[in-house]
Formats: sequence, C-alpha cells, structure tokens
Amino acid sequence: LRTQGPDIFRMKGILNLAGEDCRFVFQGVHMLFDGKRDRPWKSDAERKNELVFIGRNLDEAKLREDFRACLV
Repeated sequence: LRTQGPDIFRMKGILNLAGEDCRFVFQGVHMLFDGKRDRPWKSDAERKNELVFIGRNLDEAKLREDFRACLV
C-alpha cells in the first residue's frame, strides 16, 4: 500500500492467518484498508489466501514477491 496505494483502485481478499481458526477478510480502496476476523474455516475447505487487486500500472510479480515475503 505504501508504494502502490494510489494506483490500487480496489482490493479484497480472504487470508489464512497462521494459528487462526477463522478466515481474515479484507477490502480497501487506494490507501484505505480494513480487515477483520470472519467465520471459521469449513472443515472441508482448502485454507488458501485469495487476493484480488484492481488498479493501474500494478506490477504483479512484485506484488506476489512482497506477499510471499509475509508467509510463515
């Protein structure tokens, strides 16, 4: 957000946070971001991170690299 925030028109997603039984959902517009714990993961659900970004001049490879650096 710090470097590409002005070019991010919309973002949303579901995150699987380590040690959490509930999904974390987020959404944002430009530099504004909001997120919260959501419902528990279903027992048969694949616990994966899903992120969607809509914007201009976004570097997909750089976004992927930056998010992978946050994984544990």
